[in-house]
Amino acid sequence: MTLMTTELLTRFDIPGPRYTSYPTADRFVEAFTTADYIQALEQRRGALGSLAKPLSLYVHIPFCESLCYYCACNKIITKHPERATAYLDYLTREVALHVEHLGVGQPVSQLHLGGGTPTFLKDAELVTLMEMLKRNFQIVPGGEYSIEVDPRTVDAQRLAFLAQLGFNRLSFGVQDFDPEVQAAVHRIQPAEQVFNLVAEARKIGFESINVDLIYGLPKQTPASFERTLAQINELRPDRIALYAYAHLPARFKPQRRIHAADLPMPGDKVSMLAQSLAALQNAGYVYVGMDHFALPDDALAVAKRQGRLHRNFQGYSTQPDCDLIALGVSAIGRVGSTYSQNAKTMSEYCDLIDQGQLPVVRGLALSRDDLIRRAVIMALMCQGQLQFESINLAWLIDFKTYFKVELGRLADMQAQGLVELSDTGIAVTPMGWFFVRGVAMSFDRYVQADANRTRFSKII
Repeated sequence: MTLMTTELLTRFDIPGPRYTSYPTADRFVEAFTTADYIQALEQRRGALGSLAKPLSLYVHIPFCESLCYYCACNKIITKHPERATAYLDYLTREVALHVEHLGVGQPVSQLHLGGGTPTFLKDAELVTLMEMLKRNFQIVPGGEYSIEVDPRTVDAQRLAFLAQLGFNRLSFGVQDFDPEVQAAVHRIQPAEQVFNLVAEARKIGFESINVDLIYGLPKQTPASFERTLAQINELRPDRIALYAYAHLPARFKPQRRIHAADLPMPGDKVSMLAQSLAALQNAGYVYVGMDHFALPDDALAVAKRQGRLHRNFQGYSTQPDCDLIALGVSAIGRVGSTYSQNAKTMSEYCDLIDQGQLPVVRGLALSRDDLIRRAVIMALMCQGQLQFESINLAWLIDFKTYFKVELGRLADMQAQGLVELSDTGIAVTPMGWFFVRGVAMSFDRYVQADANRTRFSKII
């Protein structure tokens, strides 16, 4: 098997999409209107029964009390908690607009609260939100119900409260345990605080605990990040999301507060990635794909072994291929063969709802070619392999003819031992899993036609 080397990481660590969708969100157009979205909702309602896909809900809570300089999320920094009260009213009205076209009581097997900081909401507000969702949707037992948690906003009592509300999965934003790095990104949270919260969450019985890490932050060094990795292995969360920091101050205003001189050199960043891969796998974590690791008995690792991984706008998922209803400012959803995104600013989002309109401002109705390529890319991203025959039968094409150019692009990756091409299909090798975004890019018609890929993060 090809050995992981710095040269290999450097060679293939190029900008590229994360493929939480295909086509990716940068391809959405304003020509996709609310009327198009309503048509997709109505079609779903008409397909109730055996033809209806499972339903997933995403709720975006944009508020944060303080600014993290690395952040590229859609958020609103505020010291006024009362702003959440008005926002919940708009969320309630947005759900009512959905129910007009979907009907009441559609079964939901997956719910995720993201942000921003969902735990910005007070306990009573979280109760209001969950009761509203349960009135309008059927939250089925045994589903995945997760919430992103800023460790600075919760204690043991609050974690128990989240469990009582029905959440069974937590994701803690850690990023780095080094005090100097935390100061440089304006996010101070002692390691002891996180260790205590994770211990309490385990006592309470949460099914899965995820921790987010970022490498490439200001003031980080290979030595400092090695210490953070040692602490993470001691903490031993069920899942780890390891992201590369992409410094794009022209796009994300908060990043302008980061001094470029404080960022690690490219060689050090690659070293941090290499040591992360080695440390986590040596500690027994399964590399699920891209930037996700999980303990062998976690549902995500089990789903990978069994070939049941799926991918949505929140990343890898164990749930079947879902329609996703996205609620809140800037939220992105998927219904049928369409993608849609809500207004990105609070003023526009509220204004559209005040007019009695769903707040969708752009999206995409997928073409047949989009759907074929999505099937290929998601098979590679989730299962790491595909059989030509399965695509041929599903889409009535000849894979080798349809994708002649794309197969040619994989020749270099095959020579490096990252993929195996045969007469019957494509298989991503164990080493190739680290570069699976690059493999998928070979089939992305939009990226291949686009000379400017700097808007994307690096694929490793």
